[in-house]
Amino acid sequence: MNSLRTRRSILAATLASAALALSACGGGSAPAQSGGDTSLSEVKSKGELVVATEGTYRPFSFHADGAGELTGFDVEIAQAVAGKLGVKATFQETQFDGIFAGLDAKRFDAIANQISINDERKAKYDFSTPYTISTGVVVTKSDNSSINSFADLKGKTTAQSLTSNFYKMAVEAGANVQAVEGWAQSATLVQQGRVDATVNDKLTYLDYAKTTPDSGLKVAAEAPDKTESALVFRKGSTELTAAVDKALADLQADGTLAKISDKYFGADVTK
Repeated sequence: MNSLRTRRSILAATLASAALALSACGGGSAPAQSGGDTSLSEVKSKGELVVATEGTYRPFSFHADGAGELTGFDVEIAQAVAGKLGVKATFQETQFDGIFAGLDAKRFDAIANQISINDERKAKYDFSTPYTISTGVVVTKSDNSSINSFADLKGKTTAQSLTSNFYKMAVEAGANVQAVEGWAQSATLVQQGRVDATVNDKLTYLDYAKTTPDSGLKVAAEAPDKTESALVFRKGSTELTAAVDKALADLQADGTLAKISDKYFGADVTK
């Protein structure tokens, strides 16, 4: 009888120990399954915010004197934001048509390249609060009298980057689109008469007109709706987006955004 009791006691103790071990294992594995947002902590850990930008999109992102240091409105905004986060901004120059794919592939943390906010993009990406507000314009040769509105683009040929918001505006107006890599190529095609027009950002044109007064181009029409541009992050980068929003608010409050804007446009285009 005593022997039976002893065996039962040993079995009970063994089962209790096993149950305790399983409980401990389960408790230890729960945090690993939670999958928290690490977007901000990763940036802080490596000490840099890796930012994609074209590097050929004056005045937003370009090389001074053609081959000098990377600079521009968006570049300086990104540098100021990174400074507020306590890290440095590191830039990866990327053609616009591949910039979103690069973000998806985690080649960089953010995009700073005058990315317009629209519903299609918001469904796939997180956006900061806007730091630029502008309008879309139709740019033609100075002697072109056949285009005076967006409606006049119907049946005409425009030069557009196929992934830009302005491509969508041109298509909706009924234009036939010739694909290009960016503004510089678009402007050249219009000047050469190889396309009728290009739809782009008004600020891009104004900077171009200031630096190229004999370009032979003009603004033929302006869209009634404003466009808002912001920094772009992978979907789910909630903490990084919130930190950047706070940084932008601080930069707005201390006058930094207005100062950078005035440097490139002679006006505050950030609000």
